[in-house]
Amino acid sequence: MTGLRLGPLLRYVDWDAGGTATVWVEADRPCTAEVRCEDGAYGTTRTFQIAGHHYALIPVTGLTPGTATAYEVLLDDRRVWPPEDSRFPPSTIRTPAGPGAPSAGLRVSFGSCRWASPAHGEQDPVGPDALDTLATRIARDPGAERPDVLLLLGDQVYADETSQETRRWLAERRDLSEPPGAEVADYEEYTHLYDESWRDPVVRWLLSTVPSCMIFDDHDVIDDWNTSAAWLADVRATPWWQERVLSGLMSYWVYQHLGNLSPAELATDELYAAVRAAPDGTDLLRRFASEADRDPACARWSYRRDFGRTRLLMVDSRAARVLEEQHRAMLDDGEANWVREQALDGRGSYDHLLVGTSLPWLLPPFIHDVESWDSALCGGERGARWARFGEWLRRAADLEHWAAFPDSFEKLSALIAEAGSGPGAPATVCVLSGDVHHAYVAEPSWTSGGPDAKVVQLTCSPVHNSIPASIKLGFRFGWSRLARGLGHGLTRHGRVTPSAVNWRKTGGPWFGNQLMTLTLHGRSADLRLDHARTTDSGTELVTVEERSLTAGP
Repeated sequence: MTGLRLGPLLRYVDWDAGGTATVWVEADRPCTAEVRCEDGAYGTTRTFQIAGHHYALIPVTGLTPGTATAYEVLLDDRRVWPPEDSRFPPSTIRTPAGPGAPSAGLRVSFGSCRWASPAHGEQDPVGPDALDTLATRIARDPGAERPDVLLLLGDQVYADETSQETRRWLAERRDLSEPPGAEVADYEEYTHLYDESWRDPVVRWLLSTVPSCMIFDDHDVIDDWNTSAAWLADVRATPWWQERVLSGLMSYWVYQHLGNLSPAELATDELYAAVRAAPDGTDLLRRFASEADRDPACARWSYRRDFGRTRLLMVDSRAARVLEEQHRAMLDDGEANWVREQALDGRGSYDHLLVGTSLPWLLPPFIHDVESWDSALCGGERGARWARFGEWLRRAADLEHWAAFPDSFEKLSALIAEAGSGPGAPATVCVLSGDVHHAYVAEPSWTSGGPDAKVVQLTCSPVHNSIPASIKLGFRFGWSRLARGLGHGLTRHGRVTPSAVNWRKTGGPWFGNQLMTLTLHGRSADLRLDHARTTDSGTELVTVEERSLTAGP
């Protein structure tokens, strides 16, 4: 009897016509997977096989725009979702109103950095999970406010920081005294991470009923993934790295990337077609992952989604890097050109531009200056001895954000200014990021002119992780006036060219397990930050910040 191993995850919902969606599932054997909706909408497909696991991305068609319909998942004609003993409301697919109908706006919740929640009844050492808490609130009150889409901005799984339960499971498979120790080593171990993260019953239900968009960050593969050419050479010399990176890219393609794509994009994806046609797609996917690791230009993980008059550009700021020291770039030329084309395409057709990048564009100024200074040192601006020190510091202090790629930082700044200027400019350009284990709002200004749109850096992490006291102290200091002066001194020492953009913090820093939500309606944009907290009645999302991003002065 065929069973549902993981999912369903509601991934893509069409915001142009509102008639299609995709639902991702993992079954425990080959089968025909179906979605049947109360309103008659339907989808079916055969599973495909990767490394002994069986997956399907089910295209659902015939949905009625502007409605919410409950759905069931069937495997080989047997209903497997919702479970017979489910304590949650029905999973639904909510579709936007069709073209010409009044818009209800768009609500986008986002965050990053989520350790899996502990098993039910176990104490949570890092406090309540914001995603779990959001799911619980919606499940208790189906009429409560819910996101139209959930953006998960990296570190959906932690390949290099495993839980005690996972370590016990790994120890049953292999000797943890051998590298990579208690970190994951292969594709099968990655599947366990996704099981652990997405099997939490309330989060599983949430992901079945709220569409999601995802992008990786470093911990999905390894901490500080692709820091520098020297870092990459060192890690490639280890006996375990090749299997880790291939398994990380393969599992990301299956568990996260496919669901980011529209049915039209899937229909033209040659790898997806080949994997589905093969009795076993493992070798095909492994070959693709090997090519993508060898030459990042062979694969594109970035993608675009349009939600009515809101455009999302989700940018790969990890795998698309150019690491050669004299030509360092956050994005290779092809990727950078693609991002530019998508940002400027059809200007005037969108009111809000969201740029999702796991790493913040605008950091606390002192940290930005340290990264810029360090990049200059590594590039040889102060000689070979300083270059060696710079590489050591870059790795020791995790100096690998946009500021560590100065040319890319300036190009992104210029693109944001261009996209936000002139006739047809959007009301807002919001850069959505995570990674740095705190939340803040930063607003830039340009030394020459500046965009017409309201531009903000919105950073929110972690969803569920630890926040050491040293991180809190360091980031608070990074925003201080004293730190800004020290940073300027470092950039003078490194002969760093001054940036065309300055910025100031207008909110935060906030620490805790948290989610940000943007509510976009017409040309207005409102921001809310919620913390997950334990109260006498359980865990709750407590609002700690609300503001309009588009209100006048």
